Amino acid sequence: MDILRAIPHRPPFLFVDKVVAMEENKIQAQKDLGPELDFFRGHYPHFPIMPGVLTLESIFQAGAILLSGRVGEKGLGNVPALTRIRDAKFKNMVRPGDRLTLDVELVDQVGPAFYMKGKATVDGKPVAHVQFTCALVNLEEGMK
Repeated sequence: MDILRAIPHRPPFLFVDKVVAMEENKIQAQKDLGPELDFFRGHYPHFPIMPGVLTLESIFQAGAILLSGRVGEKGLGNVPALTRIRDAKFKNMVRPGDRLTLDVELVDQVGPAFYMKGKATVDGKPVAHVQFTCALVNLEEGMK
C-alpha cells in the first residue's frame, strides 16, 4: 500500500511509516519514533514523550489508509474526515526510539459514516485505544 497515495498527510504530519497487514476491515501499521522528531524536543524536553493527541492521530491515519483501500477508485477525490472521537484512553507513555504498532478495525458503516476502533501498542504493551467515526469528504468541494 502506497501511504502517500492513500491519504493526503505529508511529513512532518505523517504518522504512519509502513502498512504491515491489511484485510477488508482491518489494518496494522507502524510508526518509528526517532528522537529527532520536533514534538519530542518541546513536549517535556527533559523527559520527552509523544503527545497523546499525536498517538491518536497515528491511529486515525491508519484508519484513513484502511478506508482508502476499501473505497478504492470509487472514492477518488474523497478523503476520510474525523467526525467523532469516543472513549479515548491512554495507558502508557510513548518515548523516543519506540515503534508504535497501530491496529484499526472498521466496525460498521452506515451511509457515509464509518465507525472504527483502534489501538496503539509499543512492544506489545497498550499505549492508547479509541473509538472514532469518519466520513468521506471531497477536498475540492471543501475548498470552495
